[in-house]
Amino acid sequence: MHKSSSLAAAPASPITRAGAPAARMVGLLIAVMFMGSTLLTPLYPLYRREFGFSEVMLTLVYATYVVGNLAALFFLGRVSDQVGRRRTSLPALALGGATAAIFLCANGTPWLFVGRAMSGLAIGVSAAAATAWAVELLHDQARASALATTANMLGVAAGPLLAGLLAQFAPAPLRTSHVVYLLLLAFVAWRVAALSETVRQPLPRWRDASYRPRVGVPRDVRAAFVAPAVAGFAAFALGGYYAVLVPGLLADELGLASPVISGAIVATLYFIAAVVIAATRSLRARTALRSGVVLLLPTAALLLLAQTTASMAALLGATLFGGTALALGYRGTLQVVNAIAPAERRAEVVASFMIACFLGNSLPVIVIAALSELAGSTAANVTFACVIAGLGALAFVVEGRTQGARSNPEQHSA
Repeated sequence: MHKSSSLAAAPASPITRAGAPAARMVGLLIAVMFMGSTLLTPLYPLYRREFGFSEVMLTLVYATYVVGNLAALFFLGRVSDQVGRRRTSLPALALGGATAAIFLCANGTPWLFVGRAMSGLAIGVSAAAATAWAVELLHDQARASALATTANMLGVAAGPLLAGLLAQFAPAPLRTSHVVYLLLLAFVAWRVAALSETVRQPLPRWRDASYRPRVGVPRDVRAAFVAPAVAGFAAFALGGYYAVLVPGLLADELGLASPVISGAIVATLYFIAAVVIAATRSLRARTALRSGVVLLLPTAALLLLAQTTASMAALLGATLFGGTALALGYRGTLQVVNAIAPAERRAEVVASFMIACFLGNSLPVIVIAALSELAGSTAANVTFACVIAGLGALAFVVEGRTQGARSNPEQHSA
């Protein structure tokens, strides 16, 4: 049993002199770290040719990222509250640099597994610390959330675009992207080291912090939790499909085996998501959630059309609808979860929600790849489209019923 008095960090202090410029640098930290999550996207076909592994193995490599995310979420999600935002962010940046070095030296598939797991860990830790840091610098949770989510999406968009361009036009296509990324991490670390700490009296040593997992959903909000969890799972499944399987779809079905094109398509999805998040700040959370899940239906249909007819127009249409669905679905679900969570257990509920999102990001693409090997790509893509559409419809119906129950005075007072 630990001593709570020695482990609890003091509350954040007002940092009036730092303000918006420092928060923008924290936003850059988030964007650059999240670049690492998609930097490999246009490189996956090149790695497959270089190391000779199957599509199923490719999806397993991709999904290993989630293992790191979950480790960060379970054991390190609260560490920056205790040891400080800066003292957490700088080691996370260093871990990101070590990850880039692993990819730089990779000469076989095992290196990719290790690198993806480390990348998930580094990004998971830094995202939690940086988001809290932005709130404390801006003293405005809504502005900080908008900054963090927009930076997240822009970073995820920049990763495949940068890697695709360098893989197409620079020497050493499997190396150059990681060199450039190392330089970006070094620049961000230099700037972050000069930012003000916002946690008063942080613990002097990391070993004094608590690493006990805190995940769970209180019984009285479980019904309301189902809809955002299902919607988050579906939205992140779409993101996983684009990140790991769209480059193969472009190469195999459309005959476009270009890192630039695959990187640009994935980047467009997330750039649209960033623009939609910024443009819909005033939209109510539940409206955003329901709009996001409704848009999953035309997205799934257009992805299936693109695969079966080799249509770039259909893929671009799916990307437009999908980016909008991802933005509204993610923003709306996260806001709903924050709203229904009891203040004293908010971190646990949000962590549970993020687990649903991470599983959505990884499990469906593994199943699709395995089904593609067994029954062919058409059957796999039809299954994916049906599952995504079904999950979207389920989330819409459950959210409507939950909202109706919450507005019922008798149930509300129960």
